[in-house]
Amino acid sequence: MVGLPDGEVSEASLVGRDPTTDLAVLRSSATFSTEPTWAEPDQLRVGHLVVAVGRPGKDVQATMGMISALGDSWRSPLGGTVDRYLQTDLTMYPGFSGGPLVDASGRLLGLNTSGLMRGVSLTVPGPTLHRVVDAIPAHGKVRRGYLGVSSQPINLPEQHARGLSQETGLLLVAVEPGSPAERGGLFMGDTIVGLAGSPVRHPDDLLALLSEERPSAKVPLRIVRGGKVQELTVEIGERE
Repeated sequence: MVGLPDGEVSEASLVGRDPTTDLAVLRSSATFSTEPTWAEPDQLRVGHLVVAVGRPGKDVQATMGMISALGDSWRSPLGGTVDRYLQTDLTMYPGFSGGPLVDASGRLLGLNTSGLMRGVSLTVPGPTLHRVVDAIPAHGKVRRGYLGVSSQPINLPEQHARGLSQETGLLLVAVEPGSPAERGGLFMGDTIVGLAGSPVRHPDDLLALLSEERPSAKVPLRIVRGGKVQELTVEIGERE
């Protein structure tokens, strides 16, 4: 059910959800007379006054605070990419998670969430919202690439560290049977050092690159095997 500004309630259906960013898309037959005005992300600064709005029941509630921290894109505990770290000093009362965060001019900054990191008041920024909302109606979910490996970071031998201009790579400790990695020729003991032309130094590097690749895309994968740098081509799978 969706509560409307005039107090009426409209039925809605679930189009899809993305647990990794704590977002869902609903479809309603209701008519909305206005669309929100979005703030430009690069205009945000620590210390800007903001208002969080919630509707835990029949009436709207609000609380005011400020932006306490801003950062670059980050990855949620479930592996979702959030385009910017946006933290406020607001207290997220029950019913405020999922409500909007607006600036002093009434422009929308994003959607508040208490579900991504416990005890921290975070806001999913506009670029992430737009990306997820565009993807879910098209596919029913946010499609993410998948290899099917377990890995751990290791230090590369000095000759490879110099030649590749990176000190670490990902040692494969397991390759799932029938996975895109196995079909692409990867074996336990290989060390991944690059994917699609970008270096892979840590597990987050691999996850970030896979999230940018479309399932079924064929991409070059650089590995170290038996002391030699080799390149394979793998077809990216889709994470369930």
